[in-house]
Amino acid sequence: MRLRTRLAVATLAVTAPMVLGLMWLDGRARHRAAEFVLGDGTARRLQDPELRARCEAAPASWGKPRLRPPPAGARARHPGHAPGPPGGTPPLLYAYDERLVSTNPDAPALDPALRRALDADHDTYPLPARWYHDDVLVLVRTPWATGPCAYVLARGTTSPGFLGALLPASRIWLLPLVAVMIAILVAVGPVIARIRRLTAAVRRTADAGFAHDVDIGGRDEVGELARAFDHAGREVRAQLAAKDQRERALRDFLANTTHDVMIPLTVLQAHLATLREHLGRGTPADPAVLTSAMDEAHYIGALLHNLAVTAKLAAVDPGLLEGQVDLNALVARVVSRHAPIARQRAIALEHAVPDAALTTTADVTLLEQAVSNVVYNAVRHNRTGGHVALILERRDDDRFRIRVIDDGPGIPPEQLERLFERGQRGDQARTRAPDGQGLGLDIATRVARLHGHDLRFGPSEFGGLQVDLEGPLRAAGDDQDEPSSRRSDSITSA
Repeated sequence: MRLRTRLAVATLAVTAPMVLGLMWLDGRARHRAAEFVLGDGTARRLQDPELRARCEAAPASWGKPRLRPPPAGARARHPGHAPGPPGGTPPLLYAYDERLVSTNPDAPALDPALRRALDADHDTYPLPARWYHDDVLVLVRTPWATGPCAYVLARGTTSPGFLGALLPASRIWLLPLVAVMIAILVAVGPVIARIRRLTAAVRRTADAGFAHDVDIGGRDEVGELARAFDHAGREVRAQLAAKDQRERALRDFLANTTHDVMIPLTVLQAHLATLREHLGRGTPADPAVLTSAMDEAHYIGALLHNLAVTAKLAAVDPGLLEGQVDLNALVARVVSRHAPIARQRAIALEHAVPDAALTTTADVTLLEQAVSNVVYNAVRHNRTGGHVALILERRDDDRFRIRVIDDGPGIPPEQLERLFERGQRGDQARTRAPDGQGLGLDIATRVARLHGHDLRFGPSEFGGLQVDLEGPLRAAGDDQDEPSSRRSDSITSA
């Protein structure tokens, strides 16, 4: 149902009972006024002594008015006169005895019980009548209260314009109600037009993928609704953008997984085939081949974990699970995780931590992944017989610093800033490990930025690369609801 139709129906639903109520009140008011005037006027007439003699002489015909046409130009009876038919005809009077029995054949039959009501009401008693009927009946007790004229029933009518009417005699009072209805329907027209424009604007915006705002001005409710649609559109655009970003992250994850895993997997298959040939011939396996196979398997696992973390960091809200992190334990786990690959490459992996445990507030999984990536890159791209050191120390300004130092090929100073970009590695690193997309340092950079930590790259004093990760320590009195640390042994780095 259209809004205009609903308003019309609602207006009718309100005005129709109002009209009926006014008509009922008007009818009741007319009858009450007519009853009062008719009873009072009849009681005054009965004060005439000659009237009793005329009534008792002919009670069967007494009280009928002598009808004669009104004089030309006569005006209607004005308020205050006894009610009567149009033209000023006086009311009809019917005589009753003490038992409320009348000898007039035209007199209405009365219930004898009305005498008690009349006694309680003193001299007059209006008989109940329908409010929409013109007849008015009032029973009056005569001053003598005996004989065939002990009671008189006066019959009048609520003539037009009579005293007590709430509304005019004609139905002209309906015109204001009709005018109000028309005014409501006309006034709501501009509102309906604005709602239709708003509907069209919302449809255009929806067809355009909520790329445009709903251009409906005004400070009324329609304008507020338009601004609400704008807000909803912006939320939808943000959700669509987040969805697109998640889809791009998923596509990148699949692409990187397919590309990066296939190369080391192919190498691993070749090493396994070589080992199977040695086993088939019964000759000792080449330790270098076995070491390389284990290296490739380690790299594949590390790469898959890094791709998963990259997909998480690509989300609009990565959802950090922050808690108390024991940095001493974190360093120990990272070193123990990379010690086997370091031994295979004949690289010395050392670490140092302070005697007092250092703690911070962070997502332990992401923070450990970032440190693991830096250490793994230092081990993987180092030369045989090289050294890698992981050092945790406390700064004087209540901050911690994790330093990863190696004596590998290093990176030229002009290329250091490019390490913050995904896929960027030093030339020597590309030469020594051409596979991979350089996700390790990118993850470390993004995790540091997400936690508000500082990550810096620079040349080490031993000719290799030095990476410093700094952040605030957790105050001694701080309480956290999350667990102090979480084991992340399954996370490695690439």
